[in-house]
Amino acid sequence: QVQLVESGGGLVQAGGSLRLSCATSGRTSSVYAMGWFRQAPGKEREFVAGISYSGGTTYYADSVKGRFTISRDNAKNTVYLQMNNLKPEDTAIYYCARRGTVVAGTSGYSYWGQGTQVTVSS
Repeated sequence: QVQLVESGGGLVQAGGSLRLSCATSGRTSSVYAMGWFRQAPGKEREFVAGISYSGGTTYYADSVKGRFTISRDNAKNTVYLQMNNLKPEDTAIYYCARRGTVVAGTSGYSYWGQGTQVTVSS
């Protein structure tokens, strides 16, 4: 059984930083591309960032390019999302997800974590 557990969310002022972590477990849990999504109140869930199994390929939503960085440590079965220069519009529940392939992408994710709340105050 695949499990994804996010941590690191919280309340931060605009311009601040947070680092989200996603610990994965289960059979061959590290041999897949991973991604981060977010869902703000009243809005649909949206893609934030994705990373290939090797970490050599990454994708970002235009709204976070230059501010967020996705990375992974396969030895620790953990994916990270470093978020800098946070804005109030980044406020959302952030979800970690596992894709069904080693290649990074913006869709095709099969497993999801429970989410972690990020709130950015102005």
